[in-house]
Formats: sequence, C-alpha cells, structure tokens
Amino acid sequence: MTAAPSAEPGRTDPGAGIRRPRAVAILAGVALVALLADLVTKHLALAALTDREPVRLLGGAVYLSLTRNSGAAWSIGADHTWIFPLITIGVVGWIVWMALRLRSLPWAICLGLVLGGALGNLVDRIFRAPAPFHGHVVDMISLFDPYGQVWPVFNLADSSLVCGVLLAMLLELTGRQRDGRRAGRDGAPVETDATQGADQRERA
Repeated sequence: MTAAPSAEPGRTDPGAGIRRPRAVAILAGVALVALLADLVTKHLALAALTDREPVRLLGGAVYLSLTRNSGAAWSIGADHTWIFPLITIGVVGWIVWMALRLRSLPWAICLGLVLGGALGNLVDRIFRAPAPFHGHVVDMISLFDPYGQVWPVFNLADSSLVCGVLLAMLLELTGRQRDGRRAGRDGAPVETDATQGADQRERA
C-alpha cells in the first residue's frame, strides 16, 4: 500500500505561475469591471436619489443616502481635495510596477480591485464639480444610519479598494508572491512546479 504523498514546498499552487500577459489581462479586466460598476451606480444614484430622503433597506442595516465628499472617509482632508488625485496617480504607478513581474492569479485580482477602485474615485476628482482635480466624490451607501453617523458613507469604488487591500494583506500573510512563488518557512521564495513551467514557456 503506497503512502499518500506529503505536502512539499514545490507543489503546484492554484493560480500560481500563469503567464504574465494573462495575469495582466486579468488585472485589467477586474479593474474595468470595478470601474464600470462604480460609474453606473453613481449615475443611478444621482438620477434616483437627488433631492430625496435616504432609502431604507434590509431593516435599516443599509441606507441609500446621496452625498458628495470632498475628502476621504469621515471627510478627512476635505480642505485639500487636490492631494487625492496625486495619491491615486501614485497608486496607479505602484500597480504598474507590480505588474512587471505579475504571474499570480490572486494578485492579479487583488491589484485589479485596487486599480478599479482608485480610478473610480479619480474620475470624480477630475471631472465632477466644483472644478477639475477638486471634484467631490459621489457616495451613496450608509450602514446602520441614514447619514453616515455609524460608518462613513461610501461607494463601490471604496468597496473595491478595501477588498483589494484586505486580499493583499491575506496574500502577504500566507506568503504568496506576485510572481507566482510562495515563500517558505524562512521567508525565501520557493519555486512551485507551475512557476517553473511558466518560466520555461516564456523562455521558449
């Protein structure tokens, strides 16, 4: 009777070692979906919630309450709106740099969520009133209170950003690298079978 194989550092991890063009395409696709969903929901919120009282949903767990925010959460930095587009441009540059070695499906999804959320709010900052790069972000989701007294009113772009950042933290804690490798117990990257296969395909 043959013993079951033990888990080895070189085993194939799901989603590891995919080709970089495919990983970048997944990143771009996730970002595009997140961006379009944010733009559509903001358009619908402006059309349906302008000059209306907040709409109560799920027994008061969620309210649809239209607000325009010049700052970040809890209106932090409301008097310095111009700085947020600069931060977003820095985030986009960081994601482009990360994509240079991207071969991991989880990291592609993670970075796509962050990119889509960042671009969603950047569109508001650039194109909405009162002025370019000083635009106010459209928010419409409030938890447990109609006016954001429990949690700041947010939008889908904010949700995408938060989900992406939480996923990035999880990937870092589990040792998953953006190039498809997985860190060993000593913190050094370990080659997986899938990563080695991807290296060989790209050299072919």
